[in-house]
Amino acid sequence: MRLHLTYDMRSPDFGAPSTELHAAMLDQVEWADGLGFDAVGLGEHHGSEDGYNPSPLLLASAIAARTHSIAIQTAILVAPLYDLPKLAEDAAVAQILSGGRLELGIGAGYRPSEFETFGRSLEGRWQRMGETIAFLRQAWTGEPFDWQGRRCQITPIPAPAPPPILLGGSSPSTARRAARIADGWFPPLDPKLWVPYRDECVRLGKPDPGSYPAQGPIFLWVSEDPESAWDMLMPHVLHQLDSYSRWTQETFGRPAGPYAGGMTPDRIKQSSAYQVLSPEQTLELADRLGDHSVLYLNPLLAGIRPRDAHLMLGLYEHAVHPYLAGQPGRETNGPLKSPHGDPGSG
Repeated sequence: MRLHLTYDMRSPDFGAPSTELHAAMLDQVEWADGLGFDAVGLGEHHGSEDGYNPSPLLLASAIAARTHSIAIQTAILVAPLYDLPKLAEDAAVAQILSGGRLELGIGAGYRPSEFETFGRSLEGRWQRMGETIAFLRQAWTGEPFDWQGRRCQITPIPAPAPPPILLGGSSPSTARRAARIADGWFPPLDPKLWVPYRDECVRLGKPDPGSYPAQGPIFLWVSEDPESAWDMLMPHVLHQLDSYSRWTQETFGRPAGPYAGGMTPDRIKQSSAYQVLSPEQTLELADRLGDHSVLYLNPLLAGIRPRDAHLMLGLYEHAVHPYLAGQPGRETNGPLKSPHGDPGSG
């Protein structure tokens, strides 16, 4: 089982301030690195009223300075908004700082307002995705090359090797394209979309990526009192869902996605995507998912206060993590620091 942290850095009016969230995120990732988590994922959006993270490579570099082994994913970086030489340079520096732990997840984006802010057009953005990958592969050789009528040379070279480029998307054609031009694909929420990706990899003679990894909830919270925890968490979950509803409405003329639009507290509690579980229930979930799976924690979702997240992670550390298959024996850097710097009691 792979253990992932994920962060959006949203700071709505009712949530924790952005300064507290950024400091807590770095403390939490350092703690998770010592505990043996496998990866941390960083999203990207622009012009969001709640301050959704606009700078995943900056956060990746900050995380690199505080950690030693955890993989750092941009999940995902909106590539058509970037100046390509600057993207190649910044990703190379983040790769060097992390000692080779950057995983550059890129996607085409979908919000018209974001493209307008950067003076870009939504049309042709998937063509620009192919151009982005082609540019990065040339740029990271460190050699001079011609690109669309200009002479380019990108330094420094990413070390110890170029970061893998992972393609995000939500259609069979994107899955097949990821197999052709990228180094991997982010597992979609719909396991059916894994089939065209795997089939195309095999057809091209590339290594078989294997079966679809079972996915844990996109939001999991561990609590000794799930009902009380829901009372605190629900405004944050509703905020996230409302935001995605509005963003997809802006783009597609209607809310899109499996959890966009019309979600009520009762429906959220009944969904498989958002779960608040006791430690015992969390371990039962892990057993059902099995070894070939991913378990996600999103401890600061939409501005959850760091002190609440701190208590939840302490409970996870002492009542869940030691009993997960394959987890005992991992070394730890010590207890997670509280928002005020004192050792956590768990």
